[in-house]
Amino acid sequence: MAAILAPLCSRSGHGQSIWCPPGYGGYIGSRPDLLLMNERTIYFLSDQTGVTAETLGHSLLTQFDTRQFRHVTLPFIDTEDKAREAVRKINAAAAAESKRPIVFSTLVQNQFRSIVRAANGLHLDIFDAFLEPLENELQAQSSHTSGRAHGMSDIDAYMKRIEATNFALANDDGGMIQNYDMADVILVGVSRSGKTPTCLYLALQYGVYAANYPLTEEELEAGTLPESLLRQKQKLFGLTIAPDRLQQIRKERRPLGNYSSAQQVRYELRETDKIFRRYGIPNVDTTEFSIEEIASRILDSTGVERRVRP
Repeated sequence: MAAILAPLCSRSGHGQSIWCPPGYGGYIGSRPDLLLMNERTIYFLSDQTGVTAETLGHSLLTQFDTRQFRHVTLPFIDTEDKAREAVRKINAAAAAESKRPIVFSTLVQNQFRSIVRAANGLHLDIFDAFLEPLENELQAQSSHTSGRAHGMSDIDAYMKRIEATNFALANDDGGMIQNYDMADVILVGVSRSGKTPTCLYLALQYGVYAANYPLTEEELEAGTLPESLLRQKQKLFGLTIAPDRLQQIRKERRPLGNYSSAQQVRYELRETDKIFRRYGIPNVDTTEFSIEEIASRILDSTGVERRVRP
């Protein structure tokens, strides 16, 4: 039997991902329809946002694509009471599901780590795995300071991310083309091919100044780029996408009209490909790639320098 979540927990991906604010979440009551027979509950514990635990945990779990996982993130575990509450939730899940949960932890403080290790789960302490070998190699003790990975300890890197994000927002969808001299890269492609989220990811993750320009009907018909883009040709990078996928995305945004018709989608992608080939613009098909993969391919292809590192 599976248990239901407290109302303040949020779900995404048809119940496959769950985020619970501090003091909430866990198991209250029972609902056998909520948990698949082969589903396994995964907990991400952190004394900060949980981003590091989620990122590393998800990377490992993708290697088990035949299994179903239900993700629960418990962030900001910064007191003994919160650590014990996390243990209670993990133990309740183990009892309800007859399978012990898998726990990814990035708790830094030893007193909290020792508490959660007592939970009935497979405990994978990321700091245990890496900090001790690093301490031995560097012949130095780690500071055991929480919040270093995603905090404000490096104010210069933080401000670079903010400035790059502001640039991406100001130069979204062809806005402020006079700022293209400042851009590190300019993404071009048809509407809904992934330009905006990729620009924002490049900015937030790497401090890259990324602008984007949607190709218009006029440009597709003429098969040419505007002069403002041609002056920045060395910065251009194209995004394309499979027709079926693009049509699906557009139908979700604007289901009626020519915008999401199969004929219009095929026409725009065909003419865009001609423009890419005419001007020798490097490009990537975004259909099967995540935003992270798209961004990495852009950086690898263009050689754009990362201003900051994750």
